[in-house]
Amino acid sequence: MPVTTNIHPDLLRALVTVVECGSFSTAGERLGRGQSAVSLQIKRLEEQLGVQVLLRNPRHISLTSEGELILDQARRILTLNDELLVRAREPEIAGVVKFGAPEDFATSHLPNVLAQFSNNHPKVALEVTCELTLELLERFSAGNLDLALVKRDPSETRTGLRVWREPLVWVGTDRTLFGDNETIPLVVSPQPCVYRKRMTDSLDQNRRSWRIAYTCGALSGSLAAVRAELGVTVLPKEMVPSDLAILNAERLDLPALEDTEMALIEAPGLSPAAARLRDHVVRQLEHGA
Repeated sequence: MPVTTNIHPDLLRALVTVVECGSFSTAGERLGRGQSAVSLQIKRLEEQLGVQVLLRNPRHISLTSEGELILDQARRILTLNDELLVRAREPEIAGVVKFGAPEDFATSHLPNVLAQFSNNHPKVALEVTCELTLELLERFSAGNLDLALVKRDPSETRTGLRVWREPLVWVGTDRTLFGDNETIPLVVSPQPCVYRKRMTDSLDQNRRSWRIAYTCGALSGSLAAVRAELGVTVLPKEMVPSDLAILNAERLDLPALEDTEMALIEAPGLSPAAARLRDHVVRQLEHGA
């Protein structure tokens, strides 16, 4: 019979963490190991698999084509591993976790993620707050949140750990049409807002005139304004309702938009329950993204 080599979950976790953090040093901090120890784990994993999984240079870490396939399998194995530990340690995980997220992201991507966590951890009480990113940051700074998902510009890498990235699109109705020199009416959230800034900056850079036609802090209110054709807005592609249209930016002479990012920030000294939720959210959103 052929000899079977078992891959230790720690080696797979090192790979997943390095990819999520984007560096060996940050991954080492999360794993409680030194940078050299994490690098050695990746080397051992590559030796056992017989393939290179990461491409390294001083400024950037990227997956090889084999590494991309292995990463997906590694996440599945770790999910099963963690679920087994959950079952074994269920009585130990209990408490209250205060979690914040922007309303639009919370309504589209989080319900299943949080429901799965609650099913696996019935003794953990989640207190979820949905507000604008600015308000979430204020609550977090005041010590009123354990974890928060916040919108950020891709160039801002100091705020939390990136867990989601997807393209932004212009949104209107099937009848939306602009003349060549027409001022673009915008439906926006109150300042400061990543989407609002992305809209106005891109229009300014392309010398298109614009005006704020409608301002609302609630996603439902903004979508109602777009449906009433008071203006156009910008949303992540997956969040566009089926009754609204993704506008053809080229045909309407609207500028292209950079991707949006969602980052997870955590308070110091997380409880075991909060740390478990953090790991679950990162794993699920990273896998989904």
